[in-house]
Amino acid sequence: MPKAEEYQKKDIQLYKETIIGNEEISSGVFVISYPRKHDFSPGQVIKIAIDQTQPPRIYSICSGNHENEIRVLFNIKDDGFLTPKLATTIPGDSLLVSKPYGSFLGTDQPAYWIATGTGIAPYYSMFQSGQFDNKTLIHGARHLNQFYFEDDLEWALGKNYIRCCSQEQSCDVFPGRVTDYLKTLNELPADQKYYLCGKALMVVEVRDLLIEKGVPYENIVAEIYF
Repeated sequence: MPKAEEYQKKDIQLYKETIIGNEEISSGVFVISYPRKHDFSPGQVIKIAIDQTQPPRIYSICSGNHENEIRVLFNIKDDGFLTPKLATTIPGDSLLVSKPYGSFLGTDQPAYWIATGTGIAPYYSMFQSGQFDNKTLIHGARHLNQFYFEDDLEWALGKNYIRCCSQEQSCDVFPGRVTDYLKTLNELPADQKYYLCGKALMVVEVRDLLIEKGVPYENIVAEIYF
């Protein structure tokens, strides 16, 4: 999922936790939760496994860092091992998880948050942790029901919450991909951070587009989902 060698560490220990919630918030998309026992910074990730027979997968935390539970957003991968099993779990079932880690961290400074699909998760953690002032969120999805947590985000961010939908239309949603929207902007602040979270192709395309528009490479922070 994410970007650097730190995420692929083999020596991260997994702990047994008890699931306290597993809600399907959209077709094939779930939010699973378990009690929080460790502090974390908004934007960090955890490793998750069902048992010891398969390697764990990495997921961004999507809950606030002051809450009593850790929540994770995931969608079912039909060809995957973990997510179909995660989707069938119920409160009381066990889960193997790591302590939170990672360096895709939010700050209180002005910034652009750019995501596609479930890449919204780390930004929602930042939002739930109170780091949404002076932020512009651009979220891309194929369908209108894939703008997860949109009610909360629209209420708080207002005009700074931009939804881009490539396959369906609505009066308050940009018709097209995130890159299509960015191409309509004549100018982007060069002194702000740009956080990118989603699949590799989107991250690369948006990074290159931002650089073309004058954003310094060092102001672009990427998290890649696999």
